[in-house]
Parts: sequence; C-alpha cells; structure tokens
Amino acid sequence: MAIRAWLIKDIIAVLSCLSALLGMASVPVHAQSLNPTPISEADDGAGRYALLLITGATIIDGGGAPPVGPRDILIANNRIQAIAPVGSFKDQPVQRTIDAKGMYVMPGFVDTHGHLGDPEKAPNSEYAYKLWLAHGVTSVRGVGFTFVPNDPGLIDAERSARGEITAPRLFAYGVFGAHWGEAPPTTPEAARNWVRWAKQQGYVGVKFIGPTTKPVFAAALDETKKQNMGSIAHIAQTWVADINGAQAAQLGLGGITHFYGHFESLLDGVTIQKFPIGYNYADEQDRFARVAELAEQSVAIGSDEWNAYLDILIENKVTMSPTFNIYSAGRDLAKAQRFVWHDRYTLPSLMKFYTPSTVNHGSFFFDWTTAKEIAWRNFYQKWFRLVRDYVNKGGRVTVGSDPGFIYQTWGFAYVGELEMLQEAGLTPLEVMRAATIDGAREIYEPLGQTAPIGMVRAGMLADLVITPEDPLQNFKTLYGTGHMRLNKKTGTLQRVGRVRWTIKDGIVYDAHNLLADVEAMVQSQVAN
Repeated sequence: MAIRAWLIKDIIAVLSCLSALLGMASVPVHAQSLNPTPISEADDGAGRYALLLITGATIIDGGGAPPVGPRDILIANNRIQAIAPVGSFKDQPVQRTIDAKGMYVMPGFVDTHGHLGDPEKAPNSEYAYKLWLAHGVTSVRGVGFTFVPNDPGLIDAERSARGEITAPRLFAYGVFGAHWGEAPPTTPEAARNWVRWAKQQGYVGVKFIGPTTKPVFAAALDETKKQNMGSIAHIAQTWVADINGAQAAQLGLGGITHFYGHFESLLDGVTIQKFPIGYNYADEQDRFARVAELAEQSVAIGSDEWNAYLDILIENKVTMSPTFNIYSAGRDLAKAQRFVWHDRYTLPSLMKFYTPSTVNHGSFFFDWTTAKEIAWRNFYQKWFRLVRDYVNKGGRVTVGSDPGFIYQTWGFAYVGELEMLQEAGLTPLEVMRAATIDGAREIYEPLGQTAPIGMVRAGMLADLVITPEDPLQNFKTLYGTGHMRLNKKTGTLQRVGRVRWTIKDGIVYDAHNLLADVEAMVQSQVAN
C-alpha cells in the first residue's frame, strides 16, 4: 500500500524531498533508523548440508500440477538434486533426514509486496524476517523495505544472500526519487540518472508512487528495462488522473500493486472519480472510505470496456499484485482488531500504531460505520472479479501482503492474502502458483534471468516449505497460530497445522522455534 511519509510520524528518516512525489508539503523527518539485524544465532537454522533428504512427502510443485506422493527429495547443498519414490536414496550418505511422512512439501512462498517496520512500531527487522520465515515465506520483494539513505533493507538483502542473517531472500526495489539525497527527478534525463544510480546501489527494481509527469515516468520505465530492473507502481490517487492503469501499462510498467489505477481506467462516463464536496485526501478516513465508491462509478463487469482494459494489461504483460488483505479491515474492522495472533505475536508498539490515529498511515478508523463496511464489501466483489477475469485471460497475479499496516502483521498477512485470492475465485492450485513460481518469475524475469526458485523440481534451489496439513484443503492451516479442529471421536478441539520447517538456501529452519523467538520479543516489550 502507499506510504505517505509526510503524514506518518512513525516512518523512519524519510527524505524530506519525498513529499514532492505526491505534491504535499514537507514536514520534519526523523533521523533514526532500524536496529541492525543481528547475525544468525546457532539455533536459528541448521545446514546447509552436503546431502539433505526429505522423505515420504506429498509434493505440491507450484506449477499447477496436482499433489503427488509419497516422494523423497534429495538436496545437495542448496539445490534439489533429485525427486524419486520413497527409498530411492537409501544408499546416499545423507547428513540429515527429515521424516515428512504424511506431510506436504511445496516451494518457498514469495511475498511480492513487503516493507519493514520503523523505530516506533517495529524497530527490529529480525521480528519481520522470522515471522515471514515461520509462515513459509522464503523470498520478499521490498517496495521499498525502507525509505532512507543507507537503506537497511538493501543492506540486509546482501547479508541474507551471504547467509549472515536469519531472513528470507530479499529483493530491494528503490522508491523512485528517494534514497539518494537529492531532489526528485523532474526531467527525463534526471529520471534516467536516478534509475542508473539506483542500479549502482544494488536495487533490482523501482517502485513508483507518484505523481510525476508522463515524460519523466516514461523515461524512468525505459531506463529500468535498459538496466534489467523491475518496475511496479501504486498509482496514487494524487497521480491517477494523469496516468491510470491502462496508460501506465502502455508506457511499459511491469506491475500494478493494489487496486489503484485499475478502476480509474474503468470509470463510466467520466475520466476522474466523482469525489463529494468537502473530500480531503489528507484525511485518511476520507481517502479510504471513498475508494469503495469506485465500484458504483466504474463500468459493468464483463462489459466491452471491462474486457478491453484487461486486454491492454495482457498485451503489455502487466503483473497484478492485488494485496487484498491489507484493506480487509475496511469490510470487517472488529475482526481485524481481534485477530487471534495479536496477543502472542503482534508487538504492543505495533498494536499502538494500528490504533486509530491522525498521523499513523492506515490507522484511519476514526468513525468506521456499518455503511462504510458494506460499501467495501461491495467494492471487493468487483475487485475480486477483475482479478479472476485477468487470470482467466492468461494474466499473471502474484501474492503481496503489504504487512505492518491496518492490523496486518508480518507472515499472518501473507496467509490472509492466500485466503482472499481463493475468495476471489482462484482455485487453491492457482493460488499456490501465484504464491510460488509466478511470484518468482515477476522478480527474476526483468533481471533477464530464469527463476531459480518457485517450483519443486530437480535443479531448482532448495527453498521449500514443509507442512503437516494440506494447505490446498485449508489455507488456514498455514497460520502460525494453527487451525482449531474438532475431533469428533473425542469431542475435543485440536490445534492442527502450522508450518513445520522452512528451507531457504538449503538452510533448515524450525518454524516453531522461529515463532517462539517472536513471542519472546513480544513478551519482552510487554514486560518493559
């Protein structure tokens, strides 16, 4: 989701020039940054092993094939060497065997829309990283991870690649115009210079928020392609009247996150959303409540205009990253406020940030009414259908969670997005494909590389998730709090599920231990 840093006291050390990106006035910025991510502890993960054997598992390969098993998976260091029937590798000198009989193995999940916290709501990146890993997320694209010079997300991307920290694979996108300590680009030449600078710093892609002019935007997009970098945009409401989703696609944008830009391309009989008298974008309840009115102001589902827009996205190979979950509190606030994981796994400082506030981004529930929730439920139905129709036309949809806002805590938010994609009409196997190989392809293809992760296949890197329950039958079993199921024979409730092991770069992480570490962080903050 968009991060309007000039309205958020909790976003760390934001460049004051960022305010020009959305045409808003500057305010003082913080000089603090996140605490450095500590080096991995000895008990965080084990390996990588010369030979690791996973035995007896049912495989969900990520490419859309139905589950198959039982199978053995032989991993050499950081790569899947072979997959075969149980017992095929009994003569191999394995260093560790994971007994996965009755369990399920799938590719590590890819979160295509990630952020880190800030010093006031979540000062330790380790908190986010361990929650992601504990929920099977082995790769995260930061858009951006942070918004400061010497971006700690960029630094941690290198440290994770070296295996120094307990973290997913991190792919850092720079926010256009940010980070470099100079004014945001206002000319095509300056836009290209910024993109080249971002490439030199190690960013692998660019996140656009806006507003900027079409010549500047077009030049920046062209340069990202020349530099083999990815591009994604939140087409902010302060920008979308000039460049909507259709126009951005035709200019060469790689991906659109959230819903912004889509429905403004589908307005019925007007070119700009009809805002009521007195509307103020800086009032976040105004901003988010009025979003739902796009459902009534846009063309009919399945109309010629509807399909023509989707065809434009298809033709230009745009990826959708809907982030359904991040707005879900809008349709049921009480549910989001009392998610069962908040007590054990959400930091008190993070819960304080979520509380309605005029300064914390996304904490906008000043007077959230039944009518507002109903409007959002209606909007979701049209948004769901847009995504379902896009998949049917061959479009690519990926899984982004946008955690750390609006009651959506790291890891748990990702599973919530899987559930909402299924609610949108995707089959469980389509959801799994979006979460794995399609997410990997969205990241790697702009780099000019074939994705080395995202499928359980021989030759792929060893990023895997092992679960005791079949997530295709019930995504709720992936939550770190597990799923409550009644044992009809005993008449007792049983907590089932949770990720058992997450393997990233061939390193085996005990997901239960990671959650215990997070719970200790929460309790430490409670005690202090």
